[in-house]
Amino acid sequence: MNLSNEEYSKLVDRYQTPSPMGKNCVWAFLVGGGICTVAELLIHAFRAAGLDKDTASTVVSVILVFAAALLTGLGIFDSIARFAGAGTLVPITGFANAVAAPALEFKTEGYVTGMAVKLFTVAGPVIVYGISASVVYGVIYWLFTL
Repeated sequence: MNLSNEEYSKLVDRYQTPSPMGKNCVWAFLVGGGICTVAELLIHAFRAAGLDKDTASTVVSVILVFAAALLTGLGIFDSIARFAGAGTLVPITGFANAVAAPALEFKTEGYVTGMAVKLFTVAGPVIVYGISASVVYGVIYWLFTL
């Protein structure tokens, strides 16, 4: 079946179900906002317990990463993501899911060739480019502050 680009686009449009964009945006906003609200409440609770702002923020970051990875391992995170869409991609929870999900998917291949290799399939490039960019920006900043 040879179709032109225009014919293919018409075929796709005919079979594609419309996306409830408004509803998806509302759920993404509510779930993402809920995650951020819980994080802020935890930060305030840890500050009230005597931690300084930086330490409290670090502890909450660790809790969010652990919770997202645990929910990914239990298969709950994907259900929430299907329902909430982009709301679960609040950077730290989405990143934890991106690291944990490929590792779980390939655990049947063994700990080294499966989990360990696939652990950084998605997150690896982010880590490499993030560290590289921070080094470049650090050197530029250092050069301009001499």
